[in-house]
Amino acid sequence: MSVKNELVHANLKVLINLAKPAANLKLFRSSIRAQQSGGYLSRIKGRGMEFDEVRPYQPGDDIRSIDWRVTARTNKTHTKLFREERERPVFISVDYRASMQFATRGVFKAVQAAKLAALLAWVAQRQGDRIGGQIFTDHSCHELKPQSGKQAVLHFFNGLVKPITPQEPIAFEHVIKRLSQHVKPGSLVYIISDFRGINAATETLLTKMSRHCELSMILVYDPIESRLPTKGQYRFTNNNTDVLVDTRDRQRIAKYQARFQHHCATLKNIAGKRNIRLLMCASNEDPIHKLR
Repeated sequence: MSVKNELVHANLKVLINLAKPAANLKLFRSSIRAQQSGGYLSRIKGRGMEFDEVRPYQPGDDIRSIDWRVTARTNKTHTKLFREERERPVFISVDYRASMQFATRGVFKAVQAAKLAALLAWVAQRQGDRIGGQIFTDHSCHELKPQSGKQAVLHFFNGLVKPITPQEPIAFEHVIKRLSQHVKPGSLVYIISDFRGINAATETLLTKMSRHCELSMILVYDPIESRLPTKGQYRFTNNNTDVLVDTRDRQRIAKYQARFQHHCATLKNIAGKRNIRLLMCASNEDPIHKLR
């Protein structure tokens, strides 16, 4: 693949080669140590404990672990047993929608998202966590179950570089709903997107997810989305439609920039209220430096 194509499409070799710089990175962790599961830091109570089985109640069992449904059905008290889950699930959601297939500087936003996802996946693998993912477009959404080891990382990378078969149109809200249904409580969850289409329903879903998982949102944007040049006319195309923007129209430029600022403010407001981490990364910035 040529250097030019690497700016437009995620490249498997590039993603694999990010393993070395990822060695100096760490996954975001919260600051309160959970009671279970070793040295991990987490704000999630009981993180790292996975349901195992139900057995008859024995003297000394914690009454909070009683399975009331089984108890009611059998008319005998039963207790839920949990086993410690030492490998923490890390779920990385990557936006490949049409709005991400864009750039004026650096790489396409989708390529930047893939690089950020690859760095996070390598760090998770090095720390012994299980890596899973979600890759979505305007017409498809594909989940990858969290698994351990380098094979899991490569499986995720293959999903990032292979063409995605269109299915049915899917709104951003429904993508986040699917994500919330697939992640387990206590997971580290990263959503890498431009967050176009975020609404009140999406915020509600993010809020619910943040109560049970450590959630981070990474906003990927192109520099021209945040600030248009002040002089001249510029042509944009998606190979089907051309748009000519005259940046001498001050009123139009002010509205354009206010729209992006409002979008960022919305994300910051959601993150601030829900204890969600928010990181912003432009398409021409070094993703390694941003994750540091």
